[in-house]
Amino acid sequence: MIAKMKKLTFLIYHKEYDTFLKEIQELGVLHVETSQEGFIEPSPQLEEKMRQTAHLHEVIEQLTAYNVPVDTSVGKAAGAEEYISKIDGLNNALHAHELTIQKLKKEADALAPWGEFSPEDVNRLKMVGYEMNLYICPKKDFRAEWEEQYNAMPVNEAKGRLYFVTVTPVGAQPDVDAELVRCPQTSLSGLEQQIQSEEQACRQIQDELLAMARLHLQDLRQLDNEWRSSLAFDQVVLGTTHAAGDKLMVLQGWIPADKEAALTSFLSGKDVYYECRNATKADNAPILLKNNAFTRLYEVLTGMYGMPEYGEFDPTPLIAPFFTLFFAFCMGDSGYGLVLIALGFFLKHKLSKSLAGMMNLVITLGIATTVVGAILGTFFGVSLFDVSLPDWMKQFMIVGKIGETSYDKQMLLALIIGVVHICIAMTVKAICSTVRYGFKESLSHWGWLLLVVGFVCTGGLSFMKVISEEVTTTAFIVIGGISAIGIYLLNNIHRNVFVNIGAGLWDTYNMATGLLGDVLSYIRLYALGLAGGMLGGVFNQLAFMVQDAAGGIAGIIFCTLILVFGHTLNIAMSCLSAFVHPLRLTFVEYFKNSGYEGKGEAYKPFAVIKNNK
Repeated sequence: MIAKMKKLTFLIYHKEYDTFLKEIQELGVLHVETSQEGFIEPSPQLEEKMRQTAHLHEVIEQLTAYNVPVDTSVGKAAGAEEYISKIDGLNNALHAHELTIQKLKKEADALAPWGEFSPEDVNRLKMVGYEMNLYICPKKDFRAEWEEQYNAMPVNEAKGRLYFVTVTPVGAQPDVDAELVRCPQTSLSGLEQQIQSEEQACRQIQDELLAMARLHLQDLRQLDNEWRSSLAFDQVVLGTTHAAGDKLMVLQGWIPADKEAALTSFLSGKDVYYECRNATKADNAPILLKNNAFTRLYEVLTGMYGMPEYGEFDPTPLIAPFFTLFFAFCMGDSGYGLVLIALGFFLKHKLSKSLAGMMNLVITLGIATTVVGAILGTFFGVSLFDVSLPDWMKQFMIVGKIGETSYDKQMLLALIIGVVHICIAMTVKAICSTVRYGFKESLSHWGWLLLVVGFVCTGGLSFMKVISEEVTTTAFIVIGGISAIGIYLLNNIHRNVFVNIGAGLWDTYNMATGLLGDVLSYIRLYALGLAGGMLGGVFNQLAFMVQDAAGGIAGIIFCTLILVFGHTLNIAMSCLSAFVHPLRLTFVEYFKNSGYEGKGEAYKPFAVIKNNK
């Protein structure tokens, strides 16, 4: 759910403003209203500070990527700026050596077809009246008479091109139809020695950078904290409104309602005028989500799309169960679910604290995959329905065809899930519209909700023979008639009725085409689960075929390797699909039908930065 927010407005005497702002930053609960920022162009000093902060972040990312043990004692920002200069110097030197290596390797590649020879010997040959020239031509264009006329000697042949040299008296330029190549001033072995020397210099620089990462990365992180805190401070100062001839500073911001007591206690001893009131829907307050432990795992998905506005509902409580179900359906294998659970517990103790929290989501999705995979009857590509299991266990499995038809039960289940998901989305849209704009402004949404949900429920009851055909027909007529009033006549009570009818017809076209496509999109749940299970079964068959063919210990080894590699690859691909496609069903099908836009701003308190990303 969305936490209640309070809006605060402060009036501070300009000479006391910096001190007050630093204390507010230390308190770390006030979200400064971003609409104040950007009215004044940043000063050159602020732009330079932003550039330096961004560069420092790049340096930290570079050292972090080395993944070496770091001294995690409290970092000291003092003197850390010198480390930046040293690292920049090392990077510049490393770049220069790398460019030199590229140049030398290019020269070596060009010289390689000619083989090893000494430029000194070529110069001595010239001193006695002869010179050596290097040529390249297509093999078919080489003339045998050149060997007698110009002492032409083929040296190498590659890709239909012939490399040859001529030895002629100085000044007697050979008349050959070939490309003349400049005689190099360095031998191939000499170039290789230079390359090795440059590579050794690169290794030495890399060692120095590794040492910097081990010894000073924590110092640079502390400096990054201070610079980013200072930058945030300067940006707030830049966006502050001036009043009373610049004598008063006007600061506006937001705090969660449960933080009001802490802020009031802080302000009780301050000579500052302030006003505090409850946020309204029109205020566009920043969003702080507060959910239970399970739902909180999925707040990252809401953040990926965009936060709700203050007058909207938090979509996370509905994203959580359905995304979990979609992921498990796409994976569709209980064995793979057990692997995810084991992987989550293993990495939870190996990764950093921020990433370890994501492993709770992996474990949750693994548990759901294990349960749903068992219901779908697949374990590491093996059909559980075809193995010796008690009949009472098989009764819970959804496998096989629907009666005498050729349609799979799992496909029908995917479509039913899609219909339920879209109906819930339309319900949310109608309720949200009523809460934000009133019931009269939401009659069209309620009309479509009644039409779709009413028809689905009536059709389902009729299909299951709960109600007769006569009752079904009457229900369809009543539901359709009542829905039509909201859809065609009252979709906008402020417009002409004929305009409403035209708008209703256009909505009907969009809904008829859109809803069908949206429901069919959920077949991907069935298709992805089926594909993963079939691929797992293929790896099983291939592994045991190889075992039977090879026999003995070798067969067991090859069988094990194929099983491990095959199922690892299948798990990786299935996890990717099981994340992307449920995300699409949520962001496209669900959010479109629920009217969710995600234009809200996340609550980001103005605080001293103490933890690095």
